[in-house]
Formats: sequence, C-alpha cells, structure tokens
Amino acid sequence: MKVLIVGGGGNVATWTMPYMQEEHEFRVLDVNPPRVDGVEYVHGSLTDPGAVKEALDGVDTFINMVMKSPTSSISTDHTVQDVLDNYPVNTMGLHVLLKTAQEAGIMAGVHTSTFTVHNRHREWYSAEEEIPLDAQSVYGLTKGFGELICRYFCREFGMSIVALRLTGPRNREGWIEGRKILKDDPRFLRVVDEEDMASAYLAAVRVANSRRSRYDAVFISGDETEEEVNGAKGRELLGWEPRAHLKVK
Repeated sequence: MKVLIVGGGGNVATWTMPYMQEEHEFRVLDVNPPRVDGVEYVHGSLTDPGAVKEALDGVDTFINMVMKSPTSSISTDHTVQDVLDNYPVNTMGLHVLLKTAQEAGIMAGVHTSTFTVHNRHREWYSAEEEIPLDAQSVYGLTKGFGELICRYFCREFGMSIVALRLTGPRNREGWIEGRKILKDDPRFLRVVDEEDMASAYLAAVRVANSRRSRYDAVFISGDETEEEVNGAKGRELLGWEPRAHLKVK
C-alpha cells in the first residue's frame, strides 16, 4: 500500500520507516523533510488544509505521527506557549486530517497517541478501555482529545482507526540506555524500541484496513514482563508484543 506518514520528518518516523519500507511505499507530510531515503515528500503542516489534501491524494491509508512539544508527563505545569503549541496539531490538525481523508474516501488509518493520556502515577495499567483519559499534562490532555476525535470519526463516519499509546519511544541506542535506568529513578520509563514500534505500526495498518466503523487504542510498551502494563490487547488485536529484548542482550 501507499501510506502517508504525517509528521514523517520526526524521530519516530525516522526510526521506524526503514523497517516498514519492505512492505509499503511512503509519502511524508511535514514542515521538515524526511531523513529516510526513498520516500515522497510534501512540505506542509497538519494544520494546512491544502497541504493535507495534496499529501492524501493517491495514497491508500495514513499514519499520523505528529507529536508536538511534550510537557512533563507527571505534572500539570505548563505555559501559555505549551497550550498554543499543542492544541493546533493534537486536536484541530488531526480533525482536518481525518475530515480530508474521509472526504477522499480514505477510511482507515493509524494514530500515534501516548501513554501520557493517562495519569502516570499508576502502578498497573489493566486495560485500554478501563484506564481513564486523566492526563495531568497539556500534551497528554490534548492527545486524549485527539483520541476522542478519532473515535468520533469511527462512530459517525464509519472510519477505522487504531491508536497506538506509545510509552518512551526510542531508537535502538536510546532503548538500550533507557533500560539501564532503575525503576526508582524519576527518569524511568518502559521504553519501547524502534523495531518493536515499526512492527506495531505495520500490524495496526493491516488491522485498520481490514475493517470499518471501529476504533481501538492499544498500549505499546517495552514492558515485556507486564509488571505495569497489560499487553493482552496488543497480542489479541495486533498479534504484537515487544521482542527487541530477545534480539539484543
């Protein structure tokens, strides 16, 4: 399939696209050019309807990877600038993308969400449908609103969207270093490796495009022992679980 990656100049796209190019052809929409060879590029923002329409022309599906100005995942501290940075892309721009896709007949896609849609002080994340969207940060709050927008388009327009709630996305080097951080360290996260993220995106694209009128959010975490995060839905819906730890010792 030909896949539009919105935000394809960012880190997550840069880390994951090389793994995914064996299965799909990619076009990137971003204000910054892609750092991966062999992909088409449309310069523009998610908030520009003209650029979004141009980027969607001729593709089969989309992956939204836009992530703007994350604020602290465990604090309500934020500035007015944080508000101005996060709302346009995490809510309005996402709505523009989904409406434009729906009007073009592109009815399935993948949305990049975050574990930060949840309060991050929990010890156990039992299930995607059980844990409320109770973020403390403006970033998590607006990403949660984005999930509600995705759900709206699935319910009211028959779209099919899988949202991946990533926690601590890292390239391979960063993942190795991140796993050395002890649990009592404030910097600790259940970091997820680039190759594991790529396999999650590929699975989500397949699932989203195999159905209609359905929305699902899925935890994508590097917690392979499931000490904090229940990975059952990832396995059942996507056939996914973290595997990088089996390859890198």
